[in-house]
Order: sequence, then structure tokens, then C-alpha cells
Amino acid sequence: MGLSAFFDKRYRKRFEKVANKVLLLEKEFSQLTDEELRQKTQKFKTELLSGKTIDDIKIEASATIREAAYRVLGMRHYFVQILGGLALLEGDLAEMMTGEGKTLVSTLPTYIRALEGKGVHVITSNEYLAERDKEQMGKVHEFLGLTVGLNIAGIENHEKQQAYAADITYGVGTEFGFDYLRDHLIYDTGHRVQRQLYFAVIDEVDSILIDEARTPLIIAGKNAVSKNMYNFCDNIIKALKKEEDYTIDVESKSVSFTDDGIEKIQKMIGIDNLYSLEHRKINHYLTQSLKSNTILLKNVDYIVEDNKIKLVDMNTGRIMEGRSLSDGLHQAIEAKENVEITDENKTQSTITLQNYFRKYQMLSGMTGTAKTEEQEFRKLYNMIVIEVPTNKPKIREDQKDLIYETKDDKYMAIVNEVERNHKMGRPILIGTTSVEKSIEVAEYLDEYTTIPFQVLNAQTVDFESELIATAGEEGSVMIATNMAGRGTDIILESKSKELGGLLVICTERHDSRRIDNQLIGRAGRQGDPGESKFFISLEDDLFVRFGGERLEQIKPKLKKDETGRILNNNVYKMTNIVQLVAEGLHSSSRDYTTKLDDVLNDQRDVIYNIREQILDERDVLETAISYLKEHIERLVTSYCPPDTMAHEWDLEGLKTNLQELLPDIKLDVPQKVENVKELFKHLQDFAELYIKSLHDKNKYGVLVQFLRKRMLIAIDKVWISHIDLMGEMKDGTFLKSYAKEDPLRAYQLEAYDVFNEMFDKLKGEISKSLAVVSSQIEIEGENISVVGL
Repeated sequence: MGLSAFFDKRYRKRFEKVANKVLLLEKEFSQLTDEELRQKTQKFKTELLSGKTIDDIKIEASATIREAAYRVLGMRHYFVQILGGLALLEGDLAEMMTGEGKTLVSTLPTYIRALEGKGVHVITSNEYLAERDKEQMGKVHEFLGLTVGLNIAGIENHEKQQAYAADITYGVGTEFGFDYLRDHLIYDTGHRVQRQLYFAVIDEVDSILIDEARTPLIIAGKNAVSKNMYNFCDNIIKALKKEEDYTIDVESKSVSFTDDGIEKIQKMIGIDNLYSLEHRKINHYLTQSLKSNTILLKNVDYIVEDNKIKLVDMNTGRIMEGRSLSDGLHQAIEAKENVEITDENKTQSTITLQNYFRKYQMLSGMTGTAKTEEQEFRKLYNMIVIEVPTNKPKIREDQKDLIYETKDDKYMAIVNEVERNHKMGRPILIGTTSVEKSIEVAEYLDEYTTIPFQVLNAQTVDFESELIATAGEEGSVMIATNMAGRGTDIILESKSKELGGLLVICTERHDSRRIDNQLIGRAGRQGDPGESKFFISLEDDLFVRFGGERLEQIKPKLKKDETGRILNNNVYKMTNIVQLVAEGLHSSSRDYTTKLDDVLNDQRDVIYNIREQILDERDVLETAISYLKEHIERLVTSYCPPDTMAHEWDLEGLKTNLQELLPDIKLDVPQKVENVKELFKHLQDFAELYIKSLHDKNKYGVLVQFLRKRMLIAIDKVWISHIDLMGEMKDGTFLKSYAKEDPLRAYQLEAYDVFNEMFDKLKGEISKSLAVVSSQIEIEGENISVVGL
């Protein structure tokens, strides 16, 4: 046993001791009246306020929620469910097999943490699940006297405030993230919806914190770009030739123009240098068009439906409703597919899901598959993965992979396997990696069999519930994308169980073992029988992208049977190696992207803290005055550089700029001074005179009343421009490697410089706002009047 496994086992033993103590209270708590059980909630709250900790009350509180669940839902937590709940309570990750009742598990930590009165968020993967869990599990919490809210897209602001004010709030992770961004764009504290981010339980946590973690949430306005630009660039790209004019790195899914390609484009456009500053925009849109035509594939990355481009989540197989790609990439796809071109999004505020969830004081989660990414969870979120045993023994049979040289041989083997099992009446689920692959399998079954089947993919999502409802019936055959691989509960008929349970046929290995495990986890639920088989070919995407030299070396030595199945044992070892290579590369990519995102995240925290301070009317005038002083100092050193002679200074330019910042002050800039220090000391007297007038004008808070919103507008203005610039810098980081620079280090240094420049600009904008507001406030005796505001 490795050190990590030994540590995890000891850690789980601690939870097991507590869980056993909870079970011992069952008889005592079952004899309580409903009212006596409800009174436990107030008792726990009082004890926490009196100095007790969660550890002090968790055994009795766990017994309380367990008994309440039985009375409301007829379900009492099993030992393993208590175990999972205790792991979540500690801010860890409970790995529990599908069908083990994770939703009920979540009631234990959410109830206990809600007793602290700081708000608990339960994150689900879609609104249907959020509404379902709120209605079902929410009844248990309400029975015990807690309030429960639902946070979904499209509800009114006051409804969101009520949802967040509840003890426990259910919703989709992206909506919580968008609310965080919106809360930092408001101009009135009365519009704020979120409280402090305290404790969250995330269902399908690996999907949200790993697969979708770097997906940026973007609040955007529309940015009008000539729609002819996208079609123009699309026509140019379609005239280029692969390898000759551009290259594709299959492994990293990146593209770049060759020297010949650049020269060809320059001739077609009629310019000398595509990479000059004046042609930066056309260069950007050409690059996006190249990506859309080579990397982003129809029926894989997106589908065309109702004359619109709809993105497909590669991890779940579902359409990402309302989502679009930024920076003109979405419009490039629209031009490629010849559909109506929409307006490009102009980012106003953005954050990744990863950086949003890292803002919670405590985070926990549940999933059926997390152990493979345990190191990532520990490093990024300080979460330990606790493997929770199943309530009933797992009897599913996971067969050895069947590997073929060609896709055709593989698909024919799948056809034969389906025919053999369908004759017995056994239900079959055929898992594919994309809409395109699900169509390929369907075509083979259509051509070589008369077996009826259903297809579940992003194009048939409207019939999902009906299709899933029949997937466990005798004789059922379903072809599905990853939509059927996560959170899908296939219920078997009694006859299906007798026939061996659900057979899951996997048509290829994914880039991640977690996705494979999610798919085969549809079979063998809660002790049911079941079986899984992988049918793989050396032409699958995994081998094409990551096989490299290993694949080329092994091909000449292949031994096959009459069906084309490869017999060489080393091919099976290579499959695992290639998948581990893919996982390693994706992990490295995520780690690198995280480090890039952290730079903007740190900057965002600085800006948002300043914005919050101003929004809450804390030291508004003092903040503006401190920025004014710093801006004046910067102007002095700009017009009168310390390393130049006094006669070289632009004193008139300095005076003109200072007069704008110090209205109503008769400014005198001496023409003869010895040095910059002496000049600055002289000007400070005028600045102090102006600052005194500001304090006078702020009598009764009049100045701050009008200044606050102008300061918030100034912050938003410079921050939006800064986000754009940071995006361009991030896109160009890979170019640094060609110059033999460390791209990350170069990005960090450049980001530091541009942030300082942005902050200097912000100080200037706020200083000007202060001058505008103060000049329109007049004092006559004890009376203050405002002119023109």
C-alpha cells in the first residue's frame, strides 16, 4: 500500500467511527416527536453561537437530518451515505459510484453547515436537477426549520436576493459565477444579490472543477464588427492549402501560418506585413478563421440547428445553450457554415469557474470519478478524495479491451456484438465520443442489421427523458454520446437483470479515464448485474493525436485474427500509455492555463476590492484624494523628467493639465526652480488648498453622493479595456517560446507592467471626475448647491 493510500485509509477510518456513532442514535431519535426533532435545529444554532464547533455537534446533527429524511422522504441515510456526508462536511471530495444516492448524501453537510447562518450553496450541473433537488431535499431542510432557495437564470433581482438570503441555495454553477460578476458591475448596493461565499457542495465535482474549470464566464456587450470581415477572412482561409500554407499540431490542436502562407495572404490582401501593428485586427480574424476551418469540427465541437451555431460540451455531449465563443471565433464558425453572422461579444467582466469556486471559504464535492485527478484537487482546491464503498457489492464485469487496426474492423465487431446480445434480449448502451461518431455507428447498424435502435445526442436532446426511460428495457439498443455518461440513471427491468443486466459497449477510449469510467458506470448500479466492453481501433482520435512514434513502431509487427482483432499484448499496454500521455498533457495544459488565469484573477481582486470600497461608501473622498496626489506626482515627473535639465521642462503643459485637476484654484507654476523636488513641494501647497475645499464641499456628504457613481464608471471603463488587452497578450504567449523566452514569465512581467499603466490611467480618470464634480458644487455661507449634476 502506497503512502497516499495508507493516509487516505486512516483518514476514512476517522469518518467511519463518527458514522457508527450516528447509527447508534437511530433508536433514540426515531422516538422523538416532529416538534422535538425540529427543536434540535435551534438547539444546535444556540450551541454554535455559545462557542461550540461543528465537530462538537456533528454526530447529533447527522442523526437529526437522517431521521428527518426518513420522515419526509421515506429514506434514511445508509452507513456509506453518512460516510460520504461527513467527508463533504470537512470540505473534501466523496467519490461514490453511480446510483449510491449522492443527492441524499448532500443533505447531511448542507444541513449542518447551514446552522452557522452563513449560507450554503448546492451546485448542480443543470437547472432541472437544481429544481428537482430543491423540491425533494429542500423539504427535509424546511421540515427542520431552515429556509431553502433556488437560483436559476432569468429570475428577477429581488428573487435572487431571496434565494441567496436562504440558509441553503440550490442552483447551477455558472449562474452563481455570473451573479458574482454582475454584483461587481452594480452602482447601487441595493442591487447586490450574493452574500459572502462560505460553503458549497458541488455535484459531479470533477466535471465542474476539472473539465469546465477553465471555461471563462463572460458578461459581454455587443461589439459591432463588419460582418463582411468574417466572410472575407473565411474565403481567404479556404483558398489556403494544409502543410503548404498552414500547419496543424494535432496533439495540442493548435494552428499556425507557414512563411509561404503569410506571403500568400499578404498578396491576396495587398499589404506588406501581416504582423505589423496596423494590421493586428485583420491578423486576429484570419487566425480565428483558420481555427474555425481546421480545429473546430461540425458535429463534434458544435452542431448547426435552426440556422444557428450551437456549441457542444465535449465532456457531457450536451448543447451549451446560450454559450458562444468569444473574440470573433463564434462568428468565424458562422461564416464557415454560411449561417447568419451574429454580433461579436465585447467582454465587460469575466472569471473562470475555477477562480470563482476558489473564492469559497470551504468547498466540497461528489462524483463517481475523481481519484485519477486527486493531485489536481489537492493542489488547486485543497480537497482530499475519499473513496466511499458501495452499499451493495459491485458485480459488473469489465471485460478486456478489444483492439482492431482499422475503424471498419472495429465497427463490424461492434455490429456482431450487438446482434449476439440483442438476440438474447439484453439491453445495450453504445457509447460514442461525439455526435459525428454516434451517426457513424448508427449507419453501420442500419447497413448490416435490422435491429431497431435509438440515438441520444445533442441533436435529439428534446427526447432525452423518454429515451433514458426505455434504455433498461428488454431488447433496448441505444447509441449515445457522453450525454448518457454522467448523471444518467438507467433503471433495469427485472427481465433485463436476468439476462445479465445492461451491456455498455464503448466505441473508443476518451482522453481521460474519468470519462470512460462515467460511461461504464451506467451498468452495475446498486448491485445490479452488468457488463462493459471497449472496442478500440488504432485509427481512433486518441491514437492519432497521442500515439506518435509508438504507433508507427508497432504497426509493422501486428498479429490479427480473422476479424481483424489485434493479438499483440504490447498493444494493450500501449493503449494505457497513450491514454496516460493524453491525461498528462491535458493536466499540464490546465496547470499552465491556471497560472495564466491567476494573473488576471489577482488583478481582478484588486480592482473589485477598490470597487466594493467605493460602492459601500467607505473612504470614497479619501481614496479619490490619494489618487489625485499620485496623479499630480506622475504629471510632474512626466512633464519635468528628473533626469533632464530644468530648461527642458514643459512647464506650460504641466500647468494646463494641473489646472484641469485643481479647479477654482489660481495655480502658479514658477518658471525658475532648482529641481523637481522643489517644484513638487511648491505645487503641494496648491493641492492642499484644493483638498481643503473638497472637504468643505463634502459637508453633509454632497460631494461623495455625486462622486461615487463617476468613480465606479471610471473603474469599469479602464477595467474593460484592460481585459481586452490581457486577452490579446494571453493569445500571444505561445509566440514568446519562439523567441526562446519563458512564455509564462514573460506574460507575468508584461501583465504587471500593463496593470500598473491601467492603474495610472484609472487614477487620472478619477482625478478628472473629482474635478468635474467639485467644480459644480458651490458654497454660499452655510448653504451648498449643486450646478449641472
